[in-house]
Amino acid sequence: DYAFEVEHVDHQLAQMLAELEKRGLLENTIVIVTSDHGMPFPRVKGHTYPAANHVPLAIRWPAGIKVAKRVIEDFVDFTDFAPTILELAGIGQSESGMAETTGRSWLPILQSEKSGQIIPESDHVIIGKERTDIGRPGDVGYPTRGIIYDGFVYLKNYEPSRWPAGNPETGYLDTDGSPTKTLILEMGRKDRSDPFWKINFGKRGSEELYALKADPDCMNNLAEVSSHDARRNSMLNKMSGQLKQQGDPRMFGKGKLFDEYPVTKNRGFYERYMSGERPVTGWVNPTDYESEPLD
Repeated sequence: DYAFEVEHVDHQLAQMLAELEKRGLLENTIVIVTSDHGMPFPRVKGHTYPAANHVPLAIRWPAGIKVAKRVIEDFVDFTDFAPTILELAGIGQSESGMAETTGRSWLPILQSEKSGQIIPESDHVIIGKERTDIGRPGDVGYPTRGIIYDGFVYLKNYEPSRWPAGNPETGYLDTDGSPTKTLILEMGRKDRSDPFWKINFGKRGSEELYALKADPDCMNNLAEVSSHDARRNSMLNKMSGQLKQQGDPRMFGKGKLFDEYPVTKNRGFYERYMSGERPVTGWVNPTDYESEPLD
């Protein structure tokens, strides 16, 4: 299924480029191709590990990208799209009518002739998550903030008592159904100490730290290793300082605000399900539901 979808996207993109070329617009049109965050696999969708937050990005602009064969070290993220397009269009932030953004325009990177780090401030990226799906008591989420910097990713889980992939008794609804999910759940039902079940669906500590070069799949949590205390504290402070400047309620003990935002569909799902109602959850398999709560 995925192979056919990618093939279809490639085919459509090729037609768009051909049409631009036919109209004589191809050389001076900026084409940006990227994807959604988090393929629907265990420990990816609904999480903040690199497989979820590191997505493809390709940009084509022959008339604007002066030197193509360079290696760039800058971090970029989705908040950069609006500032880039506004600058390309010659529209100032105040004229746009949009809310202020923390993103930066990519034009200095695209039009530079240098390699390496182009914008000094773009040496890290902040990531985060609040609520990605239903299925927890009170419709709450699994709040996480993180920072990727200097070859490491640091994650802060603000409610570690909650189930990160969703509650077991309501089918771990943060993770779509798949043969992979079914297999791992079956392994967990045979043995709750199974390492694959634990890392995909079990509860986690309040802090996680991973060395991305040696451990790209984030299997070895260094947050509790004393030799990494200085790095962990440094990354936490860098992340928290920036989020405080942005006014993130989580940084001021007001994270409850996010949990109180009403969901738009299947409101009160957990309570309704536990009382006997069976709302439709077509994105998971019926066998994903555990027979009873696990805590």
